[in-house]
Amino acid sequence: MFSSLRLLILGAHPDDAEYHAGGLAAAYRRLGHAVKMVSCTDGSAGHQSFERAKLGPIRRIEAAAAGRVIEAEYVTWDFPDGLLQATFDLRHAILREIRTFQPDLVLTHRTNDYHPDHRAVGQAVQDASYLVTVPRIAPEAPALRRDPVVASMVDLFTRPCPLRPDALLDATGDLDAIVGMLDCHASQVYDWLPYNEQILHQVPADLVARKDWLKEWFLGKAAPRCERFRPELTAALGAAAAAKVRVVEAYEISEYAGRTDADYLRQLFPGAILPGK
Repeated sequence: MFSSLRLLILGAHPDDAEYHAGGLAAAYRRLGHAVKMVSCTDGSAGHQSFERAKLGPIRRIEAAAAGRVIEAEYVTWDFPDGLLQATFDLRHAILREIRTFQPDLVLTHRTNDYHPDHRAVGQAVQDASYLVTVPRIAPEAPALRRDPVVASMVDLFTRPCPLRPDALLDATGDLDAIVGMLDCHASQVYDWLPYNEQILHQVPADLVARKDWLKEWFLGKAAPRCERFRPELTAALGAAAAAKVRVVEAYEISEYAGRTDADYLRQLFPGAILPGK
């Protein structure tokens, strides 16, 4: 049994970590484990009116504030938003981060996600997974003796293949923490994303009212995830309990990184359902 665990979330943009894995991050911090969230890009493309030079610093401040909600470190790198590719520079940055932070668990995007930045991060993490143990690659950061476990965060895309859940976490109890983190990303959740979805007129001006609106918006995003994994939830919890799950996070273990078994999975994903285990 590990008394202390280290979780590293490598997202493409500020807000990706908490949107996809905020419940697990909150659970880790509540248990006294270390959490670091990284945005590989500067987030500077995600707005309908702000120029990159103005938006990038705003998003960096928002991300840091989101980390403080659960007392986790949140850093934003300088790769330009919307232009990310799985280059040697990105791979080496990820290598250095994994080697320096020495996580037990790394979370990232799948390589068939809708967003090219997400796909680039997922591919770069996959490419870096074995290389973290190779001393001659990025030698400025000492190589690890073992790969951490790497898992993909939830998405609902099906081609070329859907996510296969190795761990399902009922994050309903951490809904307020997730919403609290997302609330810090005001330029996104109250401006850019509603604009992009053509619902900007629905966002209240009042600060309290808009946070309530955000909770309902996020639950709307979470509902299809719950439906997608309802059979697994029902099999593990029973129909009545499964029906009460309003936020579920799903994780698929990478074949390209550290090996694990059911006992270790239960440590890495505390309180999670392990389908088929």
